[in-house]
Amino acid sequence: MYDVIIVGAGPAGITAGIYAKRANLNTIIFEKETIGGQISSSPLVENFPGFHSISGANIANNLYEQAESLGIPIEIEEVLNIIPGKPNKVVTDCGEYETKTVIIATGSKYRLLGLPNEIDLIGKGIHFCTSCDGAFFKDKDIAIIGGGNTAVTNAIYMANIASKVYLINIGDRLTCEKTLEDKVKKLDNVDIILNTGVKEILGSEELEGIILTNDQKLNISGMFISIGMSAQTDMIKDTIELNEQKYVVSDDCSTNKDGIFVAGDCRTKDVRQLTTAVADGTIAAISAMKYIENNK
Repeated sequence: MYDVIIVGAGPAGITAGIYAKRANLNTIIFEKETIGGQISSSPLVENFPGFHSISGANIANNLYEQAESLGIPIEIEEVLNIIPGKPNKVVTDCGEYETKTVIIATGSKYRLLGLPNEIDLIGKGIHFCTSCDGAFFKDKDIAIIGGGNTAVTNAIYMANIASKVYLINIGDRLTCEKTLEDKVKKLDNVDIILNTGVKEILGSEELEGIILTNDQKLNISGMFISIGMSAQTDMIKDTIELNEQKYVVSDDCSTNKDGIFVAGDCRTKDVRQLTTAVADGTIAAISAMKYIENNK
């Protein structure tokens, strides 16, 4: 039986694994796709303490190497279900495992437009986080896709960096708060395009432009997709309390089930950044240690 099973090998999950392993807990991490999570696709990170600048791929590689040096096994298996109990059970596509505690660190994913070339150009002109990657587009023309609070906030932010910002929303109006709408409409370098979506993405090695559903072509260097995120929590939808957006309900990295904890972007929180993910991993691991100690 394991002391700790961690689901997800992103910054939150590997941080939790480091703390658990250093406490001599029998620990394993399951990951279904990419070690390092979303950050691995970011070309440059400049807001992580200790590094003036570093690529997301290098962060992911460093995380993996640190876990490996500590002897933390990372198995590429998809977790299909988590069954609460004493012991808890984790069911993957390769088997069933018993554990005293579980840390869910499955993260969330940005919603995509579903167009050809889109995935290939992530990090090569297509981005999601303006505070992370906006500086790459100083004095360039860019587009923000979406009409909610996040999209409009991103447009306002990028108006101070980019030369031109196109705010493109498929609906007939912006759905953000009125104060944000009023603010963005006052910006001279922001063009709001409504009732329109993106029909085609241009470029093979990097983003060269887009064609809208009204056939308008925009020669842009960057596009930030801001149409929401999806928590990766389908495997626990019947066992762990989720909110309407499928995020794990948690204020302190605990869940509604004893011995099951959560860390990172898949839980309810206001700020989803690399720094908050590793903080969650620390808190969840220490909480798991205390749970094990109190239930000997």
